[in-house]
Amino acid sequence: MAFGVIIIGDEILSGRRVDKHLPKVIELLTARGLSLGWAEYIGDEPERITATLRRTLASGDIVFSTGGIGATPDDHTRQCAAAALGVPLALHPEAAELIRERIRDTHPANSPHPVDLDSPENRHRLNMGTYPQGASIIPNGYNKIPGFSVGDHHFVPGFPVMAWPMIEWVLDTKYAHLHHAMPHAEKSLLVFELPESTLTPLMEKIEHDFPSVRVFSLPSVGDAERGGVYARRHIDLGVKGEPEAVAAAFVKLREGVHLLGGDIVEPEAAAVAAAAGKPRG
Repeated sequence: MAFGVIIIGDEILSGRRVDKHLPKVIELLTARGLSLGWAEYIGDEPERITATLRRTLASGDIVFSTGGIGATPDDHTRQCAAAALGVPLALHPEAAELIRERIRDTHPANSPHPVDLDSPENRHRLNMGTYPQGASIIPNGYNKIPGFSVGDHHFVPGFPVMAWPMIEWVLDTKYAHLHHAMPHAEKSLLVFELPESTLTPLMEKIEHDFPSVRVFSLPSVGDAERGGVYARRHIDLGVKGEPEAVAAAFVKLREGVHLLGGDIVEPEAAAVAAAAGKPRG
């Protein structure tokens, strides 16, 4: 079981909006000792949304989907989720009451007319409470109009001010037992004067000798903005996984880089040196 996120909306793919969900979901998961396994971006294309949900629903993963759960013509997520599950859409009673509450809340206090819940406009708003049959609601503290869950798939609006607290609610209500369940550590060093091809056999040996550890290698042609040693071509080389194994693997990694003739700087020391070398504003 992995955590995944599906970010839906033509506005993201066209550049009209910049996605903020991905870094926030990573932040929310990390704060709870969890990690994101994958992410996908999809436009407002019903066939592709349905196919994606059909695949992810069969995966057993815990998935957050943002966007497309409104009731305008470009909102397709609710319908696609129902199609992927092979069930009809149904008006959720609790969602319907919350939507009616929202309608009452937004009715002008000085209006000479009472709230007409049966007006065409207000009846259309109830479509936001039609979910795949059997769904449960996700509370929305911002405007009361809920999202919904089907199994381990959780659907929230595209608006960050609504979506992020709703995702937090799901994580803390449904998956509290997973928080910090798997201790995790990560250690790295900056390597200079060695290409990745030279480091690859060492990386493979580390993963072979420490099965619970994954090795990562992030090459850089140099970051002039950060300055200091970061401005030089380097590789951010490290290990992550179970803390005790990471500690032992990191010792072997450092020894191996030394034997290969690499120049090593700890990221913490590099950051301090880079900051010290920057002119003050």
